[in-house]
Amino acid sequence: MKHSQAILAQNCSPVPRTRGRGWVRGYWSAALEAPHPASPPSTGERESFCCSIRVLVLLVLFATTLHAQSLDRSKIPSAGKTPELHVPKWTTSTLSNGAMLIISERHELPLISFSITFLGGSSQVDTPQKRGLSSLTSSMMSEGTTSRTGDQLADALQLLGTNVSVGIGSEEGAISFVSTKAKFEPVLAIAADMLLHPAFPNDSLERLRAQTLVSLTLAKNRPESIGARVFPKVIYGNAHPYGIQVTEESLKAITRDDIVALHKSYYQPARAIITVVGDVDASIKNTIEKALEAWGKGGEKPTFDYAKLPEPKSTTIYLVDKPGAAQSIVAIGLPGPARNTPDYFPLLLMNRILGGQFQSRLNHNIREVHGYSYGVNSAFSYGHGPGAFRAGGAIVSDKTDAAMIEFMREIKGVMGEKPITAEELQSSKEGLIQELPRRFASVTGIGNAITDLYTQGLPEDYFQAFAKNVSAVTLDDVARVAKKYIDIDHLAIVIVGDRASIEAPLKGTNIAPIVHLDVEANSLPN
Repeated sequence: MKHSQAILAQNCSPVPRTRGRGWVRGYWSAALEAPHPASPPSTGERESFCCSIRVLVLLVLFATTLHAQSLDRSKIPSAGKTPELHVPKWTTSTLSNGAMLIISERHELPLISFSITFLGGSSQVDTPQKRGLSSLTSSMMSEGTTSRTGDQLADALQLLGTNVSVGIGSEEGAISFVSTKAKFEPVLAIAADMLLHPAFPNDSLERLRAQTLVSLTLAKNRPESIGARVFPKVIYGNAHPYGIQVTEESLKAITRDDIVALHKSYYQPARAIITVVGDVDASIKNTIEKALEAWGKGGEKPTFDYAKLPEPKSTTIYLVDKPGAAQSIVAIGLPGPARNTPDYFPLLLMNRILGGQFQSRLNHNIREVHGYSYGVNSAFSYGHGPGAFRAGGAIVSDKTDAAMIEFMREIKGVMGEKPITAEELQSSKEGLIQELPRRFASVTGIGNAITDLYTQGLPEDYFQAFAKNVSAVTLDDVARVAKKYIDIDHLAIVIVGDRASIEAPLKGTNIAPIVHLDVEANSLPN
């Protein structure tokens, strides 16, 4: 304290008569307030001002020093109490036409998210001969209605500050938009017009078909696209919907009559889930009923019965040649479980540790330690059927063999050669639990989260029980599911890269025999 007083006395002593920053500030403040030009401050005024500033600085430094001395920097500070998760509430009801309606009120902003989700997708409605029909049909619904051209639809939506998205995926489709509360009804009217009265003009069909054909041609020159097409064909074969791909032949076979027929059979209320989230109340149901009054009852919910999977083959490297490729695209995997598996939570945690996050074992090893890639990962593609397990990424070409050794090392590791630790498991649990609130950060996110419960057949308290279910997973659980769902002896390893430079080193790893494929996954002579 005596030392502080000495410093204080020293800093409050008279200062030289120089025109420093202290008196400049006081001078101009006085000048602004005075009715006539101010004169420079006196020596006493300058000294008083400087002393006040120095005292304030010393007090701040003194408080900071005391706080620093009270911290034990050898120990990691304990985490605060985990905030309680508040899951948005919602109600469910049924429209007069049989469609399900979900309403969740969120009044923080004048925004409304609206979607109609249709159960079933291309895996249920497309045939192998006309694969791509569902995608073309949904795209055509933005090309005009019986009362508006495609350009008129686009102009009207632009004036309303939004867009209506239409699409059909593998197992579900949707029509959706986000609008301000004030513009909701006119946007809903346009969405209803697109749903109920599409015109399907022939010129638009041919234009979209031509664009898709060009995209297919370009995809055959992109290693990433080649890998994305070849991998599912290798693990599912040509008879399973998950393995069937859009081709030039299937696109050319689609007619306008096919599109009209699919629209009539697919877009039916019986398979529809309407979700509204935002600045609304229960009266929104009447608004929706009125907008969709021409949408009569009809349709039925789809089944998700899939063909039997082909018999698993011994672990094999399927090499697709891409001459001169600077990187090799790697996909390692096999068919996995459906979303309704009772092992979902152990799998979620096991995969997170293996390759489901940036600091995963795979990414740490292959990117951070060895520098073979900008990033690798792993994932299970959960759905109603046997979604694939896939690990992989883009690898610098001349390190393809070395990276493959590390991939196999890490996969074998989680299967038991390097058991998952209690620290890894706890960190992954905390990460999953703490990430959950992010799903409810926007009206669109809330709508998607709630809708997923009903499209996947999950319990309504799924989110409330999420932390409990994650926390209940044990080390034995993650070890068990790794061995159960990752069969090291029956992996498909698809590599798209420069055969001339990577084949010999790959053979030298003795990981698996090599089979050559073309860009359509057809076998080639070795």
